[in-house]
Amino acid sequence: MCLIAFALNADPARPLLIAANRDEFFDRPTAPLHRWRLEDGTDVVGGRDLRDGGTWLGLDPDGRVAMLTNVRQSELKPAQRSRGELVTRWLQSDGDVDRFAAGIAPAEYGAFNLVVGDFHARVWHWLGNRDPEAPHSTASTVLHQRALGPGIYGLSNASLDTPWPKTQHLKAALGTSLHTPTDWLSPLSQALTHDQMVQDLDLPRTGLPADLERALSSPFVRMADRAYGTRTSQVVSVRSQPQGFAVTVHEWTHDPALPVARLAPENARTETLVW
Repeated sequence: MCLIAFALNADPARPLLIAANRDEFFDRPTAPLHRWRLEDGTDVVGGRDLRDGGTWLGLDPDGRVAMLTNVRQSELKPAQRSRGELVTRWLQSDGDVDRFAAGIAPAEYGAFNLVVGDFHARVWHWLGNRDPEAPHSTASTVLHQRALGPGIYGLSNASLDTPWPKTQHLKAALGTSLHTPTDWLSPLSQALTHDQMVQDLDLPRTGLPADLERALSSPFVRMADRAYGTRTSQVVSVRSQPQGFAVTVHEWTHDPALPVARLAPENARTETLVW
């Protein structure tokens, strides 16, 4: 997944709201949003990478959440382990973030950002294996970590809250959504499907050629010539109710041969939980 904005305890009515686009090669085998189970019996709600078995955004019935982006690198080198397993490892863990972090060998993974949370404990952390001040530099053997308080955050393919235009665009839409009680999905739909590239002066400088930086600069990515682009959009909404919290996960799958459509509930694959 390459773009996420998330609001943590920023609104009592919706204590968790996540909006995300996953960019990937079109031929990478993927299962859509569904309920599935890991070998140890851990239940997962999310899509699934059928090549390596992990996921980019996963929830469990007890209120655990994890979400992942990679970090853009000018040279791609094979890693020992798949980043997607970090999400499922958090869902399998005992919820102790320090113990979980101690079990990660940063050099064994490609460059990543990982956000893990326990909704009921109100514990949220960002972890990454690249220096936040120089995320596009060479591999690191250090795991960086930061606790997250209430607020709105954004992640693309740099570090947490790196102010790339598309990250700022989606964060702004998330803030608007929190203050729009009726048509709350509309601003997220507009932002997640926005495919206009940014001006060259505003492009990130990550070591890629300018044409690639340009093609990757919009929230919704279209790179048909490379068989790559935004394959799915996801929105996770947690609403406060008298009896617990209602969790709704929407996922929209995009056909690269068709114009992107408005994200509407009736067009989504949906899973629900009660936390």
